[in-house]
Amino acid sequence: MNRLPAPFGSRIDRSRRIRFSFEGKPFEAYEGDSIASALAASGQWVLSRSFKYHRPRGILSMTGADANALVQL
Repeated sequence: MNRLPAPFGSRIDRSRRIRFSFEGKPFEAYEGDSIASALAASGQWVLSRSFKYHRPRGILSMTGADANALVQL
């Protein structure tokens, strides 16, 4: 995993794991993670592709307001 060790991510509860899927693949996160930080910690850096040239689009910020990643909850 690419996750920073404690005390970084003080809002993340590392004792509570959450499972979710993205593009049909299973991932694990911790309670308090944003989707972007959980995917980055798991090594998933490409979140979408451009429409015209199919170029990879990744994470722009960890705030959950990325224009490159529309997700359905």
